[in-house]
Amino acid sequence: MRIVIAEDAVLLRAGLERLLSDAGHEVVATVSTANELLRAVDTHSPDLAVVDVRMPPTFTDEGIRAAVLIRSQNPDTCVLVLSQYVEERYAAELIASDTAGLGYLLKDRVADVSDFLDAVATVGAGGTALDPEVVAQILVRSRRAGELAALTAREREVLAAMAAGAANRTIAEQLHITDGAVEKHISSIFTKLNLSSEATGNRRVLAVLRYLRHENGGT
Repeated sequence: MRIVIAEDAVLLRAGLERLLSDAGHEVVATVSTANELLRAVDTHSPDLAVVDVRMPPTFTDEGIRAAVLIRSQNPDTCVLVLSQYVEERYAAELIASDTAGLGYLLKDRVADVSDFLDAVATVGAGGTALDPEVVAQILVRSRRAGELAALTAREREVLAAMAAGAANRTIAEQLHITDGAVEKHISSIFTKLNLSSEATGNRRVLAVLRYLRHENGGT
């Protein structure tokens, strides 16, 4: 893939560039500010932008704001957001719009090279890679605490795994339960959250996250 990296920390930026290049990707630009990122995406039309949440000048939310803009203005460019912490508001905004070709990972995950490169491949191919902690934060901050509290501990584990992009068979292996048990948990989750269970795969996860995002403030 052709990739743009937006990261203000010089060592991490260089490390990401080397890691992605060694994996066979072409890094067409590396930048350190959100404005440079937007210009690089417009100039190079990359397949993927790897974006740090906090960049100059305020080191608050410049990167993720740029990611939101890229999602709306450059829909052919997939986005993988890296963050030290979960930025709930903008994470919810990204997730609520459309998560095809979207990833949101905590930086700790980059230390696991294999998992990180898998996420890059998944997002670049139009898939979804969401850190389980991102999902957990959105769940915790939902106003619909009553409905969410109705989920069992196991159902929350299944929901987090779904949002992380795991297939039913993978969830079963991770939680050491049968495929049939996974399907029953998923059906129960949608029943308790008043969501349709007719959609399949990641669409079900997106429906849950959009629902939670809407009920958590609508902006």
